Amino acid sequence: MVGRLRNVIVGGCRVLKRSRLGRRFIKQQDGAAAVEFALVATPFLALLFAIIESAMVFFAGQSLEAATASAARLILTGQAQTGSYSATDFKTQVCNRVAALFDCSGGVYVDVKTYSDFSSVNTASPVNNGQLDTSKMTYTPGGPGCIVKVAIYYQWPIYVSLLGNNLSNLNGNKKLLVATSVFRNEPYGGSGGC
Repeated sequence: MVGRLRNVIVGGCRVLKRSRLGRRFIKQQDGAAAVEFALVATPFLALLFAIIESAMVFFAGQSLEAATASAARLILTGQAQTGSYSATDFKTQVCNRVAALFDCSGGVYVDVKTYSDFSSVNTASPVNNGQLDTSKMTYTPGGPGCIVKVAIYYQWPIYVSLLGNNLSNLNGNKKLLVATSVFRNEPYGGSGGC
């Protein structure tokens, strides 16, 4: 089969070389650079956009980590508890630190829980069937000496999914960015149990 196909192609090339039009076509080099560029440009641009998007996802993740650590310090030092912060107030503090990158109005989710010891802290992502499950998220910052887990979640949209969609881990081409901080509250002088 391969030999037969080869004979057909070779025979067709010989006929093309014999004709005057065929010789002119073979010698013509005017559009070669444009054709070569078109063949190389498409995968190059796809790879370039995938690299840029990957960099943006990692940058956003690091920004969310920094904002979470900074905002969690409000709970650690008792400022959130003595200031009677609600979940919305605490979310606003997180959003003030990452406002340029994230859509805070509906995209940032805050989960603050207290635990009896460090070994019982659950750091699993609340994802069910490719969807972020916000039904069990609470805001309980605890009192002095309490062990607290602050988790901030954001669903980052993925636009370039040409490389097998390796970045997204949620349905709808989204990447769940998670920033977590676990600590024991300082003895700030407030009251309240864990």
